[in-house]
Amino acid sequence: MKNGLTYKDAGVDIDAGNALVEAIKPLAKATSRRGSDASLGGFGAFFDLKAAGFKDPVLVATTDGVGTKLLVAQAANKHRTIGIDLVAMSVNDLVVQGAEPLLFLDYFATGKLDVAAAREVIAGIAEGCKIADCALVGGETAEMPGMYAPGHYDLAGFAIGAVEREQALTGATVNPGDIILGLASSGFHSNGYSLVRRVVEKSGHGYDSPAPFSRIGTLADSLLTPTRIYVKSCLAAIRAGHIKALAHITGGGFVDNVPRVLPDGVGADIDAGAISLPPMMKWIARQGGIESAELARTFNCGVGMVVVVSPEKAEEATKLLTSHGETVMRIGIVVSRDAEPRVKMLNLDRWLD
Repeated sequence: MKNGLTYKDAGVDIDAGNALVEAIKPLAKATSRRGSDASLGGFGAFFDLKAAGFKDPVLVATTDGVGTKLLVAQAANKHRTIGIDLVAMSVNDLVVQGAEPLLFLDYFATGKLDVAAAREVIAGIAEGCKIADCALVGGETAEMPGMYAPGHYDLAGFAIGAVEREQALTGATVNPGDIILGLASSGFHSNGYSLVRRVVEKSGHGYDSPAPFSRIGTLADSLLTPTRIYVKSCLAAIRAGHIKALAHITGGGFVDNVPRVLPDGVGADIDAGAISLPPMMKWIARQGGIESAELARTFNCGVGMVVVVSPEKAEEATKLLTSHGETVMRIGIVVSRDAEPRVKMLNLDRWLD
């Protein structure tokens, strides 16, 4: 049949997809680590746990996305850091279980493939993998006409890690009297952006407007600050024997995430007065009239990772985490508690003074 339809006529450009694969091969290769050669193009990827130094490993798997922060990146046409977010959301979930991230895969879906924008996204993914010492071993690029608005794309990330069986963090040893430390976040990270976008829309500010809470950069620059990756600092503290439990503060804030690592019969008292609410969050709260209790259940409020340590390890753990670049706050204590709420936020009124 002459002049018959092609896949490209239907909106899928195989050549563009192949061009993207060739463009990102050097990015993936740069993330190679022990146990993996980080090559692309096969139907799957091998990883050698023995070569990576494990003796009796347990595998840990996570998956996550970056939510509607993607819409901020697309509106601002700034795609580089969103890939770091994608990696961070999964590898931070691995480390809270004591696991070392080993390999990462991504899923990139769009209506029409923009090779330049996609390469920027994947360059950010590769950068995040290097920060976490995690090999980017593959992924999927899906071009699906009609599924997405022009210029829009969606992302998902998948990470695999491993931990020696006896070193896995379960929170089982957490006891009343243990100290709760907070590691500072870099911003909103990748949660709460549906509320953030609603507030920005009501405020009358554009993403290209100067940030109203900072003298540096635009509003988009601040909102797109990538999620902090806590892997190396937390692994160092875990291996030093300092940490009883870790909680990645994502959607649900302190209220929903801290209980996930507490055994039955204990709770946490968190002193909001010991936490400095970042300027961008204060601005969002005031513009939207958001109450402090809502902040504590929606955003990380300046703490991206919660660390539980015994009282005698608190000072040593703080010094070690600080030496790895973390800003450490002493924010609470573990208490005996059977009733809900498991987490009590104290001095919330101080955030918006």
